[in-house]
Amino acid sequence: MGRYRDSQEWTDIIPIPQNDGGPNPLAAIAYTEEYSEAMEYLRAVMANNENSERVLELTEHIISMNPAHYTVWLYRANTLFELQKQNQSDLQEDILEELRWLDGISLRHLKNYQIWHHRQTLMSHLTSLPSTELPFLARMFSKDTKNYHVWSYRQWLVRHFSLWDTELPYIETLLTADVRNNSAWNHRWFVLFGQHVDPNSGKGMDEVGHIVDEDLIDQEVEYTKAKIRLAPQNPSPWNYLRGLLRKRGSLLECKEFAEEFIGDVDEEGDGCRSSHALDFWADCWAEEKEAEKAGKALELLAKRFDPIRRNYWNYRRGLLGLGAVEA
Repeated sequence: MGRYRDSQEWTDIIPIPQNDGGPNPLAAIAYTEEYSEAMEYLRAVMANNENSERVLELTEHIISMNPAHYTVWLYRANTLFELQKQNQSDLQEDILEELRWLDGISLRHLKNYQIWHHRQTLMSHLTSLPSTELPFLARMFSKDTKNYHVWSYRQWLVRHFSLWDTELPYIETLLTADVRNNSAWNHRWFVLFGQHVDPNSGKGMDEVGHIVDEDLIDQEVEYTKAKIRLAPQNPSPWNYLRGLLRKRGSLLECKEFAEEFIGDVDEEGDGCRSSHALDFWADCWAEEKEAEKAGKALELLAKRFDPIRRNYWNYRRGLLGLGAVEA
């Protein structure tokens, strides 16, 4: 028996079987009978360009078995919008209903990017952000604070609905809870500086004449230094600090700050509390054309504090005209 084959609702449809390359395919995929049947009927309705309530039910059934099937998501979205036109229903209500259904799927399949593309497609048809959206994203982050697909979607949401001025408090709650949340650091940068970035070219406005907000840079430098002091061996704020200072063109204003975590380099680095500070310090010395002092910091990284990346640190020494360090 088949769910569709034996249904009166589907008697008008002639299913289209999968073509694996003839009667004796070399490597046929072992689909379940339930999935194979559903896909046969989906191929048929797609061939007929049918957009109907039963197609929505069919796509929901297939998604429950295979939520990574991109084509099914795309056809579902097209069907949803075509039905709205046919029925002249309230588009926003239709989308909100779809989002409520989608929430459950998202919570069951946390790392499925097709779900988030579908959500973005739905949101792009709305003129304002639903009040339930940000609380739902917070719920998603409570399960995985570094979910790449959710963060990518949130960045799109910020740009699409111009949420630039309301994001920082939420980011602060995430960094207070976990200062090592590299995704939250990345989003902080996006919110503060991404507004002036062309999403097509990737170039910032400061590259084409926009004046850098010095007060903002000062504020962020102090904020980042405070976070580094909480966890000196956390690479995220060190990278964030570098990005801030590069907007001014020099790392040197924070050279003394890095020295807080380094200790006495002449004594083989005893007291050093952060390899990232040592790396930063090396770049400061290199900027000042002090190759030997920069090389000493890189030597400590290669021999003591980060030997697993010795080849990289030796490469950096080579850029300064210095020889390689042996293990």
